[in-house]
Amino acid sequence: MLKSLKFLLSPILIGLGIAFLVLLLKPSLRPDFWPVDILSANKPKAITQFHLTFADAVQKSAPAVVTIYSESFSSQSRYSIRQRAKPEFGSGVIMSEDGYILTNYHVIENADQVIIILADGRQYNNAQLVGFDTVTDLALLKINAQQLPVVPTDDDFSPQVGDVILAIGNPFNLGQTITQGIISATGKQNLSQSSHTNLLQMDAAINRGNSGGALVNSNGILVGINSRQFSNKSNNDIQGIFFAIPYSIAKNVMHKLIKYGQVVRGYLGFSAAAVDSEGEAIRDQFSKVSGMRINNLDPLGPAWQAGLQNLDIITKIDGQLISNIQHTLELIGNTKPGTVMDFELMRNNEKLTIAVTVMELEPIL
Repeated sequence: MLKSLKFLLSPILIGLGIAFLVLLLKPSLRPDFWPVDILSANKPKAITQFHLTFADAVQKSAPAVVTIYSESFSSQSRYSIRQRAKPEFGSGVIMSEDGYILTNYHVIENADQVIIILADGRQYNNAQLVGFDTVTDLALLKINAQQLPVVPTDDDFSPQVGDVILAIGNPFNLGQTITQGIISATGKQNLSQSSHTNLLQMDAAINRGNSGGALVNSNGILVGINSRQFSNKSNNDIQGIFFAIPYSIAKNVMHKLIKYGQVVRGYLGFSAAAVDSEGEAIRDQFSKVSGMRINNLDPLGPAWQAGLQNLDIITKIDGQLISNIQHTLELIGNTKPGTVMDFELMRNNEKLTIAVTVMELEPIL
């Protein structure tokens, strides 16, 4: 009996051994339940995920970023010859298919001729200046064209500190260039001498020629219009501090320029700082805002004429609670001059209601 079993088991074991070797050397013959590739079990696994890239965002937005050349001419009375000054250059963003282009005002300031060159090489030699706004340093141009590439926008998108952003423009006239960084801070107001600007701070490089270009997020959505690099009187070696005008402000300015040819803003003549429910100054981005304390009142301005005083804490305007300083200042700026607004405030622990007539903000020259 044992001899018979040995006789039968011997060829079976040999067959199993041959089958194992065949499956080991020929992976394509293995069944689905084969557990592990023995030969490669100890090898490091290859990375199969796609590499991180912003190419899709660039492909969506970069075609809508243009190069702008602005030229001014001077005449010498002795010879009556027009001389062409050295052209300035910058960038712009196509906002509509029919040719509206946003840029910085300083890019085209005092220009007699503005030349637009699209990313695909098309050139327009006589761009029309629709209007400009010195407060936000924005200008709106128009070229005679149709079906232009338009930068993607999302009115519901709100930029946050830490968002990845891409700056697209023409630095030093090298051609279209992309730089990458993050939003470092929002709501920067003390850099422009106006409460009507709410700059984004970022570390994506902005150099001469980038001004007026597009700042987009990682999905290619417009976040803002590139503006400038931070500088101070000391001329220190400053790195990684750049600014852009938020899309929400740029869009508002653009619509007013299209409709009226100028930007008319309401003016009350004070600046203020956020306070909490106890009247204490808020110095972070997380505490709840319950009002704003007047800290700089324009003498002879409309707020002063109505009876507002320094250190007054405004809690409501026209029945709306103060919960965001920038939104409140934008509300005032968008109010038609001549409108009367009711201010509810606290002064020396006393509640007061004062009516203030909005005046027109004089443009910055």
